[in-house]
Amino acid sequence: MESRAKFQVHRHGSEGTSVVGRIRLQLGSVPDPLAASPGRVCVFVVVVTIVGLWLDRMVALPTQYVLGAMCWLMLALALRSATRIERVQTLVVIAVATCFEIIGSIIWGAYIYRHHNLPMFVPPGHGMVYLFGLRLTQTSWVRSHTRLWIRIAATGLVAWGIIGVAVLPRTDLGGALGVVVLLAFLLRGRNASVYASVFAFVAFLEIYGVSMGTWAWQAHIPGTPIPTGNPPSGIAAGYVFFDIAAIALSPWLLTAWERRRGTPVRTAEMGVVAERSVEPAAVSATPVADSRG
Repeated sequence: MESRAKFQVHRHGSEGTSVVGRIRLQLGSVPDPLAASPGRVCVFVVVVTIVGLWLDRMVALPTQYVLGAMCWLMLALALRSATRIERVQTLVVIAVATCFEIIGSIIWGAYIYRHHNLPMFVPPGHGMVYLFGLRLTQTSWVRSHTRLWIRIAATGLVAWGIIGVAVLPRTDLGGALGVVVLLAFLLRGRNASVYASVFAFVAFLEIYGVSMGTWAWQAHIPGTPIPTGNPPSGIAAGYVFFDIAAIALSPWLLTAWERRRGTPVRTAEMGVVAERSVEPAAVSATPVADSRG
């Protein structure tokens, strides 16, 4: 995707008549390096996550605000190559996930961040998690091996759940409950490839984030005797609900916005997100809302 900036300068001439001369300066096309392939976006998100959480480990609270601002900037860069519907979906994920973060961490206390706050990088981080899952499904390998990819994710999910209950020193019964929910989405959901991709990244994110000391999960689900892991094996199930909300609500929100502006609604964008491929001829439908997830 290319972005162009146009500047217009008005020059009032004095030669014979008051003719307004126009000088137009058009900047050359500014290429977006992330637009070349979905895989680049995935690598970009992984690198930002690794570097960002590593830096957060070493900074005090005031500097954490700077990291948060930088994370928003990184999200903006990742969204340059996104379609309008993908941008709306990402914003919906951020809004819904932030509400759950406030409830789950600040109010309920199921997990606690290092500074006992909600870091400013968390909301845009959720947006990048969704973008990673979406872009990974658009890579040529996943598009060509969708069923295999879903089976790999399901196998890894079940293995983690079993290890959490039977092997790890901290019994992860709460995570096992999440495994059951997520497994149902992987086996029955219309957008299973997105959920599989999100699970892959969330597994990495949770293990890395906990190991960096960015956050930690309580030994039991608050208010219950149910033990849980650090991190829980089935935590990605929560991210799936964020994705379902984004996929279901974004077409409606975009339609309402277009009508409010009085511009024609592009029905081709409603309900789908164009899956990209490096081959121009390849076209496929993107995730659509499904009552089963």
